[in-house]
Parts: sequence; structure tokens; C-alpha cells
Amino acid sequence: MWGVRTTWHTEDDGEFFCADCGGDRAYHRRTGTRRLTVLNVPLLTRGPAGTVIECTSCHRQFGADALLQPTTTRFSAMLRDAVHTIALAVLTAGGAAGRPAREAAVEAVRSAGFTDCTEDQLLGLLAAIVADEGRYRASDELGPDSFGEPVDGCGSWLSIELHEALEPLTDHLLPQGRERVLLQGAHIALADGPYLPAEREVLEAVGRCLSLPQNDIDRLLAAAAATAS
Repeated sequence: MWGVRTTWHTEDDGEFFCADCGGDRAYHRRTGTRRLTVLNVPLLTRGPAGTVIECTSCHRQFGADALLQPTTTRFSAMLRDAVHTIALAVLTAGGAAGRPAREAAVEAVRSAGFTDCTEDQLLGLLAAIVADEGRYRASDELGPDSFGEPVDGCGSWLSIELHEALEPLTDHLLPQGRERVLLQGAHIALADGPYLPAEREVLEAVGRCLSLPQNDIDRLLAAAAATAS
């Protein structure tokens, strides 16, 4: 004869990663209100029922924190941007003077998702960083071999970029995944010889941004160097 029914109101929608479906799906954000019913007729409000995220495919309802998990598309973009930033940081720390390092950087960035990346594009970005940070000797003409010795490892602009690109990604990667991201930077640095001090400093900063313990950073960088030698 009587009971309590929850009525739902859709507030907005979008795309999220549905854990039940295992992929990106559309969702509705819905707010519920509990109502006392008599003979299935709603009469009195019994208070809010909270907010849920409802998958439009499987119709399972999740808490609002489901939207914190990036979609597959967003995660791929985050990983792509992280590798791109690491490549720039390593090259800025001294690797830009050697063609093998530049080629390794282009390969890493392309594999991460920037498939049309070219060496000229990376050099253009490096020129902008050099102008911003003032960390290389001035040159009348920028070219593959015109970079001077770095004064320090990772300047303020790239330091900010590393934090912004890597720290959000860290929450969504297992330790093995974070290690692989660090090793991509190590591969670029080692492409033209042993780590320069500034390259090592940048890679350690990358490891810290990825929330890797210092012992693990040292182990991974040493293993990469041993493999490359």
C-alpha cells in the first residue's frame, strides 16, 4: 500500500570510463529524491538520495568519484604529453647537441601519440625554451649543433611542466608503468653516451614527479646505463 520511491533528475551528461563496461561510455549525472508513496502515488518528500553517475550503456550507478578516472582517450593524451615533456627536458639538459639523442626523442614522442612530430619541431620548441630560460650560450643561428653547455639541469619552465604533466598521471599508473615512463627518458639521454650530470638531474626530477622512491630511481637509471653500454 505504501513505500518509498526514489525519483531521479538528470543534471548533466558527458563521457567517463565505466568500470563495468571496461571502456569509455556516456553517462548521466543524476540527483535523487526519496518520496513516500501510497498506492504508488508520490506524496511526501523524504529527503535527498544523493548524486550518482549512471552509465547509459549498462545503467550501473557509480559514486561521483567515478569521474576522477580519466577516459581512455584522456589517459592516452596524458601519457603522450608526459613523454613529450620528458623528451624536451632531457634534450634541454644537454642531449640536443647529439643527433642520436634527438632521433631517440623524436621516436619516443611519435610512439607516444604525436605521430607527426619532427626533429625541426622539437628544435623549435627547444629554441623557445632556451630564449625563455637563458641557459645556453647565445648563437647567431640555431641549428642541430648550436647548443652550448647547460648551466643547470631543468629550468623553471620545464620544472613546472614536468610537475603538471607527470603528477596527475601518477595516480593512474601502476609502479611498473611509472618505471617505463622514466626509462623512456633514460633511453633518450643515453642515446649519445653516458648521462651528463644535468641529464641525470632531470631524470631524477622525473622519477620524483612520478612518485618513485629514490632507491628505485637510482636502480632504474643504473640498469638502463648498464644495458646501453
